[in-house]
Amino acid sequence: MATVVVVGGGWAGCAAAIAAKKAGAPEVILLERTDMLLGTGLVGGIMRNNGRFTATEESYALGGGDLFDAVDETARHKGIEFPGHKHVTLYDVAKIEPAVRRKLQKYGVQYQLSARVRDITVDGNRIKSVIVDNDDEVYGDVFVETTGTAGPQGNCSKYGNGCAMCIYRCPTFGPRISIAARAGVKERMGQKADGTFGAMSGSCKLHKESLDEHIVAELNAKGVVVVPIPEELRKSEGLSIKACQQYALKEFAENIILLDTGHAKLMSPFYPLDKLRQIPGFANARFEDPYSGGIGNSMRYMALSPRNNALKVDGVDNLFCGGEKAGLLVGHTEAIVTGTLAGHNAARSLAKKEALTLPDTLAIGDAIAHVRERMETEEGLRLKYTFSGAQYFKRMLEKNLYTTDVSAVRERVNKAGLADVYAKPVM
Repeated sequence: MATVVVVGGGWAGCAAAIAAKKAGAPEVILLERTDMLLGTGLVGGIMRNNGRFTATEESYALGGGDLFDAVDETARHKGIEFPGHKHVTLYDVAKIEPAVRRKLQKYGVQYQLSARVRDITVDGNRIKSVIVDNDDEVYGDVFVETTGTAGPQGNCSKYGNGCAMCIYRCPTFGPRISIAARAGVKERMGQKADGTFGAMSGSCKLHKESLDEHIVAELNAKGVVVVPIPEELRKSEGLSIKACQQYALKEFAENIILLDTGHAKLMSPFYPLDKLRQIPGFANARFEDPYSGGIGNSMRYMALSPRNNALKVDGVDNLFCGGEKAGLLVGHTEAIVTGTLAGHNAARSLAKKEALTLPDTLAIGDAIAHVRERMETEEGLRLKYTFSGAQYFKRMLEKNLYTTDVSAVRERVNKAGLADVYAKPVM
């Protein structure tokens, strides 16, 4: 039986697995290193902000909206605003993972948890199999890598502030390895503005019940709370360390900005606990993720795969990539849309059909091509790209790609001849 093997069960991996199945792949196996799917999606929650609205609706028009359905089904708030971001949906981080499992089950995706891939076998320029920690060997015809770019602990110590005990849980489940690197691909590393490697995850989560009651009430009701920080309690490090540059605005330096994702999502990479507890309303504050959120956060963008605009990895004939592996694309929406294309093209590869490349008349296609080009430059490796802000959202505005007009998005996809392309079997 022809098989697509997806390695990495984050947003991108789940999207790739569903897309491969919808495209007609007879068997799709998803291998996840930990005991839960979604990776950082387990502590994320922000969707549809700014240009992500457009990318989401493009996905629906392309026939790839299944995981966005899961988001809507678990949403705590829709259509809210916070500094620099409009028409935001916040999903419930406690409910999203089971909702995604149900989507995988709907399409008959086989997923294995606690299945860390530790090695591969190859035949020339093709991957034959992956080997998991219990020595099981999983054979496939086409592979999709969505392992992310964070971990192991040593990278957080070398390039960050040490292991912050984040949702990746490297000490428990073992470190991520790069399939592409094991296949001999020379990968790139993202950089901070000062040229040092990596970028720190951009937010923490506070135990909601550790906050003052009036903050909790407002957070539950409105989805967002903004609390001014006394000047003497503001953090000294710059906003440039954040992976999520769309939130590197002065409002995030001068205020505590909380979002309601079930936890109280604190829009800062970390916050020294002694300072945080001096801010009115936070005297009893406690971190939920990472547990050591007073000292640091996970370091990411350590292993970026060179690839083409169909998301096939350079130098390996049967390997595609999605999510952070596909470049300096930040966010859950970005992971879903790249994972979907990668999984769809994996099925096309099984069927020996030409891979699909999305045109630059679509925001998704333009972003994939633009990031590939920018990653070839030293300057480009120091930036992060997202539909929701910073450099790429500016590009969306300049190219008139951003819109909240759903009918206009559908017309754009129809004009490209790609309506429901992800929903049509290719095998």
